[in-house]
Amino acid sequence: MVHDVLQQIAQRDRFVLTSHARPDGDAVGSALACCQVLRGMGKQADVVLHDGVPRIYRTLPFADRVLQANRVDGEYDAVIILECDSIHRTRLEGLEDRFLINIDHHVSGRPFAHVNWIDPQAVATAEMVFRLAREAGTRFSPGIATCLYTALMTDTGSFMFQGTNEHTFGLARELVLAGADPSHCARSIYFAHSVAKMRLLGEALRHLNTEAHIGWTWVTLEQMERCAAKEEDCEGLVNYVLSIGEIEVAAFFRELPGGRYRVSLRSKGKLDVARVAERFGGGGHECASGCALDGPLPQAVRHILELLHGGPSIQ
Repeated sequence: MVHDVLQQIAQRDRFVLTSHARPDGDAVGSALACCQVLRGMGKQADVVLHDGVPRIYRTLPFADRVLQANRVDGEYDAVIILECDSIHRTRLEGLEDRFLINIDHHVSGRPFAHVNWIDPQAVATAEMVFRLAREAGTRFSPGIATCLYTALMTDTGSFMFQGTNEHTFGLARELVLAGADPSHCARSIYFAHSVAKMRLLGEALRHLNTEAHIGWTWVTLEQMERCAAKEEDCEGLVNYVLSIGEIEVAAFFRELPGGRYRVSLRSKGKLDVARVAERFGGGGHECASGCALDGPLPQAVRHILELLHGGPSIQ
């Protein structure tokens, strides 16, 4: 499939790259790296993200070149959508009538584009970009390696999620040899939180609940406003719940305008939370997924807990 993608790239000159709204490390790192790979192939390429680059990823090479917009305009020959299961999830207008290339590694990935390269065996979309670059004969600069290593590190939960294996570390080794600094990448992500995020964590922990092997918590719009927190400050809060010894699966509920709730789900490996998220139109990884559903909060919590209690196991 990588050859089909390269064939389509070879036939075109101008590309725009994007990913899902509220981008995570794999979305940002893969888009930045893929953009540089295309430029190394002599193509014109831009990265456009609806929500821009989250603060913790702004130190990545090339991050300052990302365009934040609601719409894609311009004479682009194709759109490459990475780590995203639909045009809708990009929240970008102006993509509908363009030639689309879809690169995704999620089990919940959907073939919505003209060319679809979906590989659930890949540990991260970064791995697929790495293979694309290698097949294209592109040189792995330290900047590209740093973006891909950061994407790999974050999407594997710092190499802790189910599916991490010797192949994962082999890829990490290749990226380090190409110039990625593991210590620097980790510090930029895990030791660069805002004061607002720490205050929001305190609010979330006040609501901590546990029931058998499940833990959950939430934050309200009022609490986010009081802490001066942004959406991106909610990233990773669910992991604090998962860090409890007896907890196997964790859920974090964030109130949205209009009475809906965005839910982040995490698992230590026994439960497939992707299949739970898919029940509400979401998706992701077996150990890290998300979705959104209607409130009020007690109802949203009940719906999620019912599925988690009888949830599908990871084979």
